[in-house]
Amino acid sequence: MDLDEDTKKILESYGKKLDSTSEEVIRDLPTDETFSREYEIFRKELLDKKTTIYENLCNFSEGIIKIKPKPKDEETLQKSIKSFHLEITPIGAYSFAVIVAGIFILIATIIALSSFFLGEVLIFTPLFLLTIGALIIKPISNLPNYLANRHRLKASNQMVLCILYVVMYMRHTSNLERAIKFAGEHIGNPLALDLRKVFWDVETDKYSTIRESIDHYLEDWKDYNLEFVEAFHLIESSLHEPNEGKRITLLDKSLEVMLDGTYERMLHFAHELKSPITMLHMLGVILPILGIVIFPLIASFLSGAVKWWHLSLLYNFLLPPIILIFGMNILSKRITGFGETDLFENNPEIKKYRNDTALLSALLIGFVFLLIGFMPIILHLITPEFDQVGFLEGSIGGKILDYKCLDEVQGSCNSFVGPYGLWALVLSLLIPLGLGLAIGTYYKLNTKNIIDIKKETDKLEREFTGSLFQLGNRVGSGIPVELAFERVSQNLEGTPTGSFFRIISINIRKLGMGLNDAIFNKERGAIIYFPSKLIESSMKVLIESSKKGPEVVSKSLISISVYADRIHKVGERLKDLLADITSSMQAQSSFLAPMIAGIVIGVSSMVVSIINKLGEQFKQATLSDTEGVGNLGGLVQILRIEDVVPSFHFQLVVGIYILQIVIILTILRNAIENNDDKIIRKFEIGKNLFFSMILYFIVSLIGIFIFNILANGINVITSAT
Repeated sequence: MDLDEDTKKILESYGKKLDSTSEEVIRDLPTDETFSREYEIFRKELLDKKTTIYENLCNFSEGIIKIKPKPKDEETLQKSIKSFHLEITPIGAYSFAVIVAGIFILIATIIALSSFFLGEVLIFTPLFLLTIGALIIKPISNLPNYLANRHRLKASNQMVLCILYVVMYMRHTSNLERAIKFAGEHIGNPLALDLRKVFWDVETDKYSTIRESIDHYLEDWKDYNLEFVEAFHLIESSLHEPNEGKRITLLDKSLEVMLDGTYERMLHFAHELKSPITMLHMLGVILPILGIVIFPLIASFLSGAVKWWHLSLLYNFLLPPIILIFGMNILSKRITGFGETDLFENNPEIKKYRNDTALLSALLIGFVFLLIGFMPIILHLITPEFDQVGFLEGSIGGKILDYKCLDEVQGSCNSFVGPYGLWALVLSLLIPLGLGLAIGTYYKLNTKNIIDIKKETDKLEREFTGSLFQLGNRVGSGIPVELAFERVSQNLEGTPTGSFFRIISINIRKLGMGLNDAIFNKERGAIIYFPSKLIESSMKVLIESSKKGPEVVSKSLISISVYADRIHKVGERLKDLLADITSSMQAQSSFLAPMIAGIVIGVSSMVVSIINKLGEQFKQATLSDTEGVGNLGGLVQILRIEDVVPSFHFQLVVGIYILQIVIILTILRNAIENNDDKIIRKFEIGKNLFFSMILYFIVSLIGIFIFNILANGINVITSAT
């Protein structure tokens, strides 16, 4: 049938439109190589070098010995390995754990046998290594579970934003593939890696469609984040809804389900947190500090079996990691509306404010304090005879270093133990003080200026929801997006939001930038001056929506405004519920723990001083065989000062433990209150270390002198005897 000329023109016109539309659809399809094939690259970037080394060690261990876990453990490990995208097997993970434990046991056996043949049998060190070897099998074999849980926590923090991205995209384009691709390109790791894996599984023919692949991925989240699964199913249901109004309603409902679920999980987290944190405080801080005061007496009664390095192994190497791991496990259920952001880390504007002299200043402070603090050790190494020089002998001062001879041959001492002197103890206080001031100086100088930008950005986030609503209304009334930024910035002049919008407007009008460059340009983009995940995500949705027209932009901005307002209210409610816990942890880290430890140092120095005096006076009484005191000769073997942990070393163990506890409690409090914000964490560590270590130094110094004045009264008691 021949067509007339007008009909041919019409068909030709629509044919061109269909061709251009098809090209656009093909160009935007998410299964192209530029997206799905990036999975392998993203996997390598996300899994740091330590994880890669762990994979290699597990695979190497499996080649040496194959240890098969229990069926239930194997199933759990396999899920974790898949979740964290590890390239190992459950057998490899178990084999590596057994080999590491075997190494500890082997070292313990070698030390025990060597000490036996050398004539001095060591018990504590081999027993300690054997205990470590037996205890670490389970934690190391469960390392994939720990990595997977950490991965799930970080991914959960991004899920609300992921649903928002998908919903915002599907409001104007009902295409699940492209919506997931949009979310994967902008969400950031680790959830971006999961979404790329969804496409990767389709491309490698593991699944035939994106729908099938995403449903299989959601199966893994049913036990961990059910609202995310329900929200995605609602989004999938909207694809089959012919009515546009009902389709939009389903999309909005999916976002509401996600927000409500997040709110409920945060409430449960707040209610369940108080008891574990209290137990952490008592078992990890108070009891260890109070319990350590009896160690000088224990060492004396056990004839020197307990040495200072035993205390150090327990308090400085074993307890802090246990407390940190226990605390992080408590916080593993905390989620937020936004994932962790590294915008501050790589921001060129932020780098200008970094203090290049911070490390040098910290090293200088640490070197000076440590040099003076270790002077008793240095003096003894240089001139052992200096130990015998008395200073204010008979008064509170005693000897400067007061080293005790363990092996004297013909008037010459071959080995010493100490220092036990009061002045050596006072000098030792400078070591934890110097470490605290050095670390605090480094963090404070590096975050001093950045924290001001952070506070300004937080202020912008608080008022951003209302500003987005204004911007959405302006765009909805027919004003172009580029012009709307200028109008809103004029209304908000003098506020952080007004400054942010004004920078965008200037970049567009005066520098001729497009909307994307005006916001995200690496040198002049507005986001450089206000690095925020909320603002970044909102602007990405704005740019994508602007391709579909002003009406879509308006609806998207208003939806983001409502979403951001909901997340802010949830966050504020969570802070309100956790206020008692966070304030208690702040008091513990900055005040209670240093003060209690300072008093403990004073009491322990008094105990050591009393044992020192009693031992010497009882020894003199026994040698003179004076009537009435001869029966006390047996106490000489019990109250041997040489068996007591020197006050110098004892204080080092306690002081460094307090420094570690302050850092750990600050990290945990920041994780509760600010979702482990890196900038705030560093700033708070610097601030708390300054205050707490200075307080510890002052309280310890006062306690040492007060309790030693009391200990000086022992002369009167023995004289009367």
